[in-house]
Amino acid sequence: MSSISTGRMIDDSSDPVKGRVVWMPAKSVWISAMTLTAIIGGPLTFTWSAFAAFIVLTAITICLGHSVGMHRLLIHRSFSTPLWIEHLLVYLGTLVGMAGPFGMIYAHDIRDWAQRQRNCHDLYAHRRPFFTDAFWQMHCAVALDHPPRFVLDTRERGDRFYRFLEATWMAHQIPLALLLFTLGGLPWVVWGIAVRISVSLTGHWLVGHFAHRTGHQGWSVDDVAVQGYNLPQFGLVTFGESFHGNHHAFPESARLGKPGQLDLGWHFIRLLSGLGLAWAIKLPHMIVPRPGLKRVNAAEASGGSRPPYHAAGQAESRP
Repeated sequence: MSSISTGRMIDDSSDPVKGRVVWMPAKSVWISAMTLTAIIGGPLTFTWSAFAAFIVLTAITICLGHSVGMHRLLIHRSFSTPLWIEHLLVYLGTLVGMAGPFGMIYAHDIRDWAQRQRNCHDLYAHRRPFFTDAFWQMHCAVALDHPPRFVLDTRERGDRFYRFLEATWMAHQIPLALLLFTLGGLPWVVWGIAVRISVSLTGHWLVGHFAHRTGHQGWSVDDVAVQGYNLPQFGLVTFGESFHGNHHAFPESARLGKPGQLDLGWHFIRLLSGLGLAWAIKLPHMIVPRPGLKRVNAAEASGGSRPPYHAAGQAESRP
């Protein structure tokens, strides 16, 4: 089975289906250690100040770091900003504890590549039952028999700061832990590091699991293995990342939520723009629609049966 190329993933007689799920020891030990520490140590060290530190750090690292820095800026280049701000945002994204910048690009792109094919492996599609998918996504990876060739852009590959982060991404929890210990003792370390990382990584999987399975679709793309769905009830806690149907329709857009959908990451980009620190901001009406993109009409959004579609590019096709 041949595939189409997508950006950094180049078809090389690739097959998005055939492969085996393999356990990733470092990934598994990392998330297991953080989760066990959170489950055991969280209740034992709970203080309201530690909980506040957890909330603030999670918001900063997930919203500014992961959603804006890693996802919208580094991966999709949906806007431009001074290099020092880009580096700061990507550093905050590294503190989420998921991967370094190159690892994040690869993990995103291999999944995106697979989901754009006519069929793909069950791991990339989140097709397996809830707990199987949880184990696969957080402890394993797919070893495809014939994977695509990953070509990292020269801009990122040549960035010394990104190479440093990629080589040391786990270790960057240490200086943060020392700062938290100085400010609030052991409770701040447990809640600001272990609880934050375990909640962030588990939450990231949960959004991916449900946003690729069910919800308000909004948009459909013909001839692809996986559709995206919007989960508007989780817009606040995901900082806009739950509007995945919109994102599948216009992946290069800096705005994930439509008007009326809460997207705090987009509001932060607007703030940067107002300060003159963000420009070349891409929005859906500026982006060439994906081949096969169709608008789902309002009947499905209200819970009706699957309706006919309207071709993207018509007057009602913009979010």
